[in-house]
Amino acid sequence: MKDAVELIVKHLVSEGESADVREVERDRSTSIIEVRVAQGDVGKVIGRQGRTVKALRSLLFAAGQKKGRRYVLEIVE
Repeated sequence: MKDAVELIVKHLVSEGESADVREVERDRSTSIIEVRVAQGDVGKVIGRQGRTVKALRSLLFAAGQKKGRRYVLEIVE
C-alpha cells in the first residue's frame, strides 16, 4: 500500500522528489502510513476542506478490507 500512496502523493505535489512515504507496523493487523511533504505542498495533499486526504483514507480503507488489514494515513509535518 505504501507504493500506491507514494505514487499518488508524488503526482499531487509540486516537489515530488521531496515527498517521503513510510509504512510503520503498529501490530499484526494495523499499519500506519506516514506522509511527509514540503511545507508548501501540505495543503495540496490535504485538499479543500480535507477532501483529498479523505479520499486517500477511503482508498486505504477499501484496500485494507480486501487484505484484512487496517491502514491509518497520517500527514506528518
